[in-house]
Amino acid sequence: MSIQEKGNISIHTENIFPIIKKFLYSDNEIFLRELVSNAVDAVQKIKRLGSLGQFNGEVGAPLVQVAVDKDAKTITISDNGLGMTAEEIKKYINQVAFSGASEFVEKFKDAKDANEIIGKFGLGFYSAFMVADLVEIQTLSYQDGAEPARWVCDGSTEFEITEGTKTTRGTDIILHVNKDSEEFLEESKLQEILNKYAKFLPVPIKFGTKTESVEDGVDEEGKAKYTDVEVDNIINTTNPIWTKAPADLSDEDYLNFYRELYPFSEEPLFWIHLNVDYPFNLTGVLYFPKLKNDFEMQRNKIKLYSRQVFITDEVKDIVPEFLMLLHGVIDSPDIPLNVSRSFLQADSNVKKINNYITKKVADKLSELFAKDRKAYEDKWKDIGLFVKYGMISEEKFYDKAKDFALVGNTKNELYTLPEYKEKVTALQTDKNGNVVYLYTNDAAKQDAFIQSANKKDYDVLVLDSPIDNHFINQLEQKLEKTSIKRVDSSVADKLIEKDEQNEHVLNEDQVKEVTAIFEKAITKPGMHVEIVALHPEELPVTITMDEFMRRMKDMAAMGGGMNFYGQMPDNYKVAINGNHKLVSKILNAEGEEQQNLAKQAVDLALLAQGMLTGAELTAFVSRSVALI
Repeated sequence: MSIQEKGNISIHTENIFPIIKKFLYSDNEIFLRELVSNAVDAVQKIKRLGSLGQFNGEVGAPLVQVAVDKDAKTITISDNGLGMTAEEIKKYINQVAFSGASEFVEKFKDAKDANEIIGKFGLGFYSAFMVADLVEIQTLSYQDGAEPARWVCDGSTEFEITEGTKTTRGTDIILHVNKDSEEFLEESKLQEILNKYAKFLPVPIKFGTKTESVEDGVDEEGKAKYTDVEVDNIINTTNPIWTKAPADLSDEDYLNFYRELYPFSEEPLFWIHLNVDYPFNLTGVLYFPKLKNDFEMQRNKIKLYSRQVFITDEVKDIVPEFLMLLHGVIDSPDIPLNVSRSFLQADSNVKKINNYITKKVADKLSELFAKDRKAYEDKWKDIGLFVKYGMISEEKFYDKAKDFALVGNTKNELYTLPEYKEKVTALQTDKNGNVVYLYTNDAAKQDAFIQSANKKDYDVLVLDSPIDNHFINQLEQKLEKTSIKRVDSSVADKLIEKDEQNEHVLNEDQVKEVTAIFEKAITKPGMHVEIVALHPEELPVTITMDEFMRRMKDMAAMGGGMNFYGQMPDNYKVAINGNHKLVSKILNAEGEEQQNLAKQAVDLALLAQGMLTGAELTAFVSRSVALI
């Protein structure tokens, strides 16, 4: 019997190709992923039928092959799977994919499992027309007495089915590559796409051959000899570690997998094996990389798979924002493939997965902290940024993390938030009953301020990571009756307002006179002189910026939507310690000497804040030499 049939696919499909291209595929290299995935499905199905006793023939070694012929301008994807009869071609290739463009889009949106549609020959198959102007199928079904069939279509709504030439079970899909897509005839390009999408598919994918050196006896000196042999170039590892049980894996297995995913990266700190089958399916391994303070380099390192098929490394909606800093793999058949971003954001499974991963990561950190605090503290400089980021961006994570987040002080001691509150409450509570945390964001630059605070037995935290501005704001909102001030935002006596006051040695007239002298000595704009009564050993002049003002400016600089503050001029307080003997000396001096001493004291304060530069610095050095 010879098969001969021509036909039209359907009346309302003229616009299906634009829809396939626009709605599903933003990236034309995806055709290879789809065709190879379909081939893998066909191979797995024959295996299943064999194990169920519904196919008694020889299943054989499962294999999918990709071949390219530059001269003929074809790419062929072959499998030894189920194959199709002419009737099945009509059903799956003509009807399923072409059940009307609008209906098809609706059906895709409502599918409970994306594989209901993608897995069937059909939807993914038609991505072939993104790169081919003619597609041919040669297939032979596993069914007894089946005859080979050939289908051909040029991307219009017309197709032709005739008798095929295939003599072995399975399907060949031959793409006649169009002029715009000839880059895909390059072996290196195909190898790159296969490495990206097919690296962990469950059936071996062969792409040509490669040369390997194998040991072949010994030479006269007894050294091993090697011979070059041609071997199949198998693209993939068919059983990646996330498909195995954690109990069957060693630390070395996890590390080797990490090295395979991220060659040239530093070893990860630890990892979490995800494995859940209710209320959704999810497996995977997430690694904590060494983060340091480098925030941006880390993103797009989590790869998303569906049944071992690579989907994307843009996992923004599936993985909570703060976990984007992790590396690793997530595999879930419950995530719809190829769908638009808005679909992903609205999908309820995606939200559940997001929550599950957040909980799993919090549980792991909590367990590490409880099990071995010392080891956890050693890792803190690497994971601190990540934990803080999570606390800022995810309410549920904050609730768990507040018990294992650490803060460190200038003495390199680490405390949990409750421990730290207990440590400083007695000494660092102000007259209104607020506990004041002091911090530095640059211990070397702010050393004089830290030493002044330490003299009063105040503790100073080190908060110098890129997101500590946001973390500080978060803590102030969350911790009751707590305010947080940078150690250089005021003189030590004023950082924590107490009821007791130092006595002033200057009378009212002297305060006015000192104010006038220093106002004349200051040439920078935005500097406001204030005479304060401090301990005589505190510095004679201290320059500070108000905590609120500086914080708003920092936020504006980081793009925190505070542009109004970012545009305001800088304002500084110049605190003159009226009780310092230098101030008495200035009062007793006259003329030029008085001005020079005042100017020298101001310049020293500017120098301490890194604010003395250019000509002013040169003048200061000359004046210092003259004074010596």
